[in-house]
Amino acid sequence: QVQMQESGPGLVKPSQTLSLTCTVSGVSITTNDYYWNWIRRAPGKGLEWMGFISYTGTPYYSPSFRSRTAISRDTAKNHFTLQLNAVTPEDTAVYYCARFVNSRKGYDTWGQGTQVTVSS
Repeated sequence: QVQMQESGPGLVKPSQTLSLTCTVSGVSITTNDYYWNWIRRAPGKGLEWMGFISYTGTPYYSPSFRSRTAISRDTAKNHFTLQLNAVTPEDTAVYYCARFVNSRKGYDTWGQGTQVTVSS
């Protein structure tokens, strides 16, 4: 059974860098066909896709976040991370990690989400 769990600070100050980790169990993040995503939901808004890192380790970002986002991975720990620079209160959201299965063209596993608040 594949499980995904987000972790990181719940509170970040404006202008700082937000770092979140998604730990995956039950499957290797290097397994062919899987893309490992970060998605967020801000208060009162819909889901917003931020980017992914592929099973080969190649990241790809939404144009909305490309300038201040980095997604990386640690295959030894079987986790991947999100760094979002220069955060503002508008980055307050619940952040999710999710697995996209390319052969099925859909997301099949999500973490429970972690609340991040940007405030001084």
